[in-house]
Amino acid sequence: MLSDQRAWIEHFLGHLASERRLSGHTIDAYARDLTKLVDFMDAQEIPTWAALSNWQLRAYAARAHRDGLHPRSIARRLSAARSFFGYLVREGVLDSDPAADVQPPKAPRRLPSTMDADQVGHLLAIGGEDDLAVRDRAMLELLYSSGLRLAELTSVDLTDLDLADATVRVTGKGARTRVLPVGRQAIDALSAWLARRNRLADGDEHAVFVGRGGRRLTPRAVQLRIAQWSRRAGSQVPVHPHLLRHCFASHLLESSGDLRGVQELLGHADIATTQIYTHLDFQHLAQIYDRAHPRARRRRGGESREAGKPGPDKE
Repeated sequence: MLSDQRAWIEHFLGHLASERRLSGHTIDAYARDLTKLVDFMDAQEIPTWAALSNWQLRAYAARAHRDGLHPRSIARRLSAARSFFGYLVREGVLDSDPAADVQPPKAPRRLPSTMDADQVGHLLAIGGEDDLAVRDRAMLELLYSSGLRLAELTSVDLTDLDLADATVRVTGKGARTRVLPVGRQAIDALSAWLARRNRLADGDEHAVFVGRGGRRLTPRAVQLRIAQWSRRAGSQVPVHPHLLRHCFASHLLESSGDLRGVQELLGHADIATTQIYTHLDFQHLAQIYDRAHPRARRRRGGESREAGKPGPDKE
């Protein structure tokens, strides 16, 4: 590949640093991904960016997939290429983006980790009566009670809480506002925290949850506090704020079977996003089946208890 074509990558990286002000780590990632594309073009003897076609980019993605690269990594490479080609179009080097409709292979969807109700109850049994412990108990109870996202939790203001009506108003993705029910134990925990909140909060601070400095608690601070309580509780799975949202959804679906209702509570625009919790529910039912159904029991080594019995055609 000609050196002046490589130089366009350096111009682009400079654009990312000076005009878009991206971090050095992000710029390094762009550089690595674009270098992989350059290597492919050299191997295919494609001399210029203008000579790179849509079908060749499809071959680039397909080769990476055959080589075992994860679909998410392929998607990142294609995203870097699209950003670069958009820059080249603006600079007049290309007439159009050759990667515009090139899609990565679909990644297998991973089920989120979850905990059963007893495990969640153990985590929420936070000991201590100091102000921070009382605050953290209220945060955890609200996350699990109402299925909030982390950003929604830290954005809750005093005016968003209506403890008399047992509701909380949050604004989620896409600036969509929803009013959610708050459970009894979360109401109790929030009442205990609000009775102490003024000990920490600055006079002009509207956030429900504040830190030692008196200002709104940051998402990172919430993550660290939950991780700390998780370690103290001896949790068998890594606990993070979104895990409690997963638990809320899967436990509610197990009890109600109302997928549409769970979608509304979670604030999902597309019910397909909520349907992942039907898989969690099925896992739970499958475990019950394996433990209880006579024909599902297994001997050591995976053999069915009835495998050794002769069937009608063997008698």
